[in-house]
Amino acid sequence: MDDTAQRSDNPEHRSRVRYLLPIFGLIALVGGLVTVKFSQISSLMAFGKEFQKNGPPPEVVSTTPAQTQVWEGTLTAVGSITAAKGVTISNDAPGVVNRISFDSGAVVRQGQVLVELDSSVERAQLASAQARRDLAQLTLGRTKALANSNSIPLSQVDTDEAQLKTSLTDYTALQAQIDRKIVRAPFAGRLGIRLVNIGQYLSPGTPLAILESTDSVYVDFSLPQQSLPDIKVGLPVRITLEAAKDATYEGVIAAVEPQVDATTRTIKVRASVPNKQEKLRPGMFATVAIVLPPRAPSVIIPVTAIVHASFGDSIFVVEEKKDDAGAPVNGADGKPAKAARQQFVKVGESRGDFVSIVDGVTAGQDIVTSGGFKLRNGAGVVVNNDVKLNPDVAPHPVNR
Repeated sequence: MDDTAQRSDNPEHRSRVRYLLPIFGLIALVGGLVTVKFSQISSLMAFGKEFQKNGPPPEVVSTTPAQTQVWEGTLTAVGSITAAKGVTISNDAPGVVNRISFDSGAVVRQGQVLVELDSSVERAQLASAQARRDLAQLTLGRTKALANSNSIPLSQVDTDEAQLKTSLTDYTALQAQIDRKIVRAPFAGRLGIRLVNIGQYLSPGTPLAILESTDSVYVDFSLPQQSLPDIKVGLPVRITLEAAKDATYEGVIAAVEPQVDATTRTIKVRASVPNKQEKLRPGMFATVAIVLPPRAPSVIIPVTAIVHASFGDSIFVVEEKKDDAGAPVNGADGKPAKAARQQFVKVGESRGDFVSIVDGVTAGQDIVTSGGFKLRNGAGVVVNNDVKLNPDVAPHPVNR
């Protein structure tokens, strides 16, 4: 029997083979796994190097060019409408209401009779005074004729003249008392709700109704003291109401308070606004815009382009992407690639969906209007303006 047959029949040899085969299989399996993982890691490392070389994928944004517009300079404030002429009609003399010649809400003319108080006693006294006056005039005429013929002394003429003056004074006083019991409209306007009734006894000063002029109204508002150099009497103003923002009412500054309020550091201003259609009522809340003289053109961009941060406001300008040598870089599609450059700006006045830029942007630059929140300085971008906002200087959103 040879050595090979002896080893195969040896129990120790068979046991050793039984253990070595699984070990070799396990080593082969681990080696295969290491080879696969090494290949994957190598691929990822190569992809990472390529990604680092090319940078992150470009972000999709929408843009719009910066515009130049001449904005009308305005100062805005909140005001309250007051009547240009308004009084509470009341009686001057006491008495009982005998006649009412107006209805609530009626339009009256200047001097129109509104209320008459009972003056029957005064009218009876007036008739008596008129009779005495007529008699005194007749007596004085006869006395003068007799005095001219030297039939009576001249002193009698003086007595009769004094008597006539006394009669005239009594007549005038009674006529004035009667007039005091007739209430008239001091000016043309519209009356409010009637507050008295026929037969009611009125003490002096009892309110009868409110009378307000309808030709024009005043709008009172306040501005900070910094605005004082910009305002003067005669500047045009525009008035809008919260209930009807589409309607605008034109007026002018009628008065400027000469003193600045020591507490609020504001100055009171009054504007006069025509009110022929009576759309403006005293007590209404109104927004006032003072139109200032024209200013220099301003660079404006949509307000959505502004990126606010604690260290300042900025925007992203879309430019051609260049390499370190300054040469243009093409994208994967072979077209020139674009990148976003962050630019800090100084923001000025805003109006509607736009904001003016005092410094940092020039007209014609392509500005990112949406998607700027996900950009960083130098990031690649792809411009897609298929869906974009439609900003407006004077937007009118639909109230739903």
